[in-house]
Amino acid sequence: MLSISQATTATFTDLYFQYTFLFFIQVGSKRVLCPINGELIGNAEDVIIFPPGSMVTLENRPVFGNDYQATGVCFPHPMIETIFSDKRPEPTGIQVLQSDQSGQILNTVQATLNDPELPEPIKQHRLLEPLIWLKHNGIYLTPQAEENPLSKVRRLIETDLSHPWRSGEVAEHFAISEATMRRWLTKSGQGFSKILQNTRLEHGLSLLQSTDIPISAIAFDCGFKTPSHFSDSFKKRFGIKPSEIRKVEG
Repeated sequence: MLSISQATTATFTDLYFQYTFLFFIQVGSKRVLCPINGELIGNAEDVIIFPPGSMVTLENRPVFGNDYQATGVCFPHPMIETIFSDKRPEPTGIQVLQSDQSGQILNTVQATLNDPELPEPIKQHRLLEPLIWLKHNGIYLTPQAEENPLSKVRRLIETDLSHPWRSGEVAEHFAISEATMRRWLTKSGQGFSKILQNTRLEHGLSLLQSTDIPISAIAFDCGFKTPSHFSDSFKKRFGIKPSEIRKVEG
């Protein structure tokens, strides 16, 4: 669960969501371009649901005098499978739930995760309740049956973002040749270098939105040699400076 804040309106292209992710919007709005459902707008008190494996363009929009604020909740594949085992043949894409029950759903998640006295099996059981609420409100989630190559490579990189990953090393990890890995990644539309860069920058974006870690520390944690290299790469990818995520620059 992440508390997300953003000071400046910005559009983020080709963001990858490896797991099912829910955004509970508290202040401002979120615009999403979904390959299946087209343009979607989520406003305060709405929930936007991203299925696993989503590659989307989205825009977070603050309101005058206040940052964009939302709470993000990630659900692992087995929990989704438990509630949504009745698979549908077609992907559902991103969905928006406009319901006064969104606050209740989020409160259930927060109360469960923040209760230190709850045994882990009880927590896992109670965290299924928000998914049942979503299903009751007409939301359907498709479990990800098998990880795609993009997801597998990103998950490996995320084990240590500061590591100087090389394509040969990653290919060896998966017991394949570099040439085979290049063909393996062709379906994702991204080569290894782009996957590495995007994984680092998207993690950096998440840290900027959800923590107060200094930007210089985020840069090194994400595998950039200098803060300026991180800043330049971030602006090239997202169109704004890292500092503008947290404050509006004059």
